[in-house]
Amino acid sequence: MLIFKIFRRPEWEELRSRGKTQGAPIDLADGYIHMSTSNQVAETAARHFSDESDLVLVAVDTARLGDTLKWEASRGGALFPHLYRPLSLADVVWDKSLPLGATGHIFPEGVV
Repeated sequence: MLIFKIFRRPEWEELRSRGKTQGAPIDLADGYIHMSTSNQVAETAARHFSDESDLVLVAVDTARLGDTLKWEASRGGALFPHLYRPLSLADVVWDKSLPLGATGHIFPEGVV
């Protein structure tokens, strides 16, 4: 199963150069890396990145994460994937730009 992480371009570039990341400032504050399913990622983008256009959507296969991935209740009691270790570049299946269009972010075909 693929899950998703939205990065600001500098955060993504840092992951690419270092090979791993502890995540964005909110991830560091909360102690885990926030991720979303395909059913959750559009709302995550709208809620937390509504006016940001230079974003990167990263897909990660849950099978690569093992027991460091926890499914925990968040918005409205929905279970969200939270990663309790650094995200490695080796965990990434693909990355794509996530531009901001007139009515919201434009997701790659088949994601939402």
